[in-house]
Amino acid sequence: MIATLVSLALIFAELSVLAFGGGNSILPEMQRQVVEVHGWMSATEFNALYGLAQAAPGPNMMVVTAIGWHVAGVWGVIVVTLAKFGPSSVITGVALHLWNRFRDAPLRGQIRDGLVPVTVGLVAASAVLITQPVATTPILLAVALVVAALSLWGRLHPLWLLAGGAGIGWLLG
Repeated sequence: MIATLVSLALIFAELSVLAFGGGNSILPEMQRQVVEVHGWMSATEFNALYGLAQAAPGPNMMVVTAIGWHVAGVWGVIVVTLAKFGPSSVITGVALHLWNRFRDAPLRGQIRDGLVPVTVGLVAASAVLITQPVATTPILLAVALVVAALSLWGRLHPLWLLAGGAGIGWLLG
């Protein structure tokens, strides 16, 4: 159990400092670590936990806490949550101080402009990762693409999109 908790702490501390553009940018590596590397759950279980965390009120990275619970119970929740949010919070505080201190530096704009495509790529990789295990037929792929388009360009609440996708899946199942 201690070895598992140490592994969880190391994985999620590393992911904490790699999360450019928000938590969803690290989903591919998070899934790779907990599913492929350590075998703590299947890809289907990972997607189910992710979906549950997205439907629940609170931060969009509740999946971290759900993974901790699934892998190691209450201690997993504590370790994973602290490891995921602690390092990035400290780094963010220091970076924000420096960002404000060098407000007029030309390098600031260049850094911001350089991080935009990185963030977009990481978030797009997360979307593909979450969609692959469930979009197993042309109809389910079409549902995923329509929901993605509606979430990007529509004004529907995400819970309505989840309900619509679940309804279509139920009708087709």
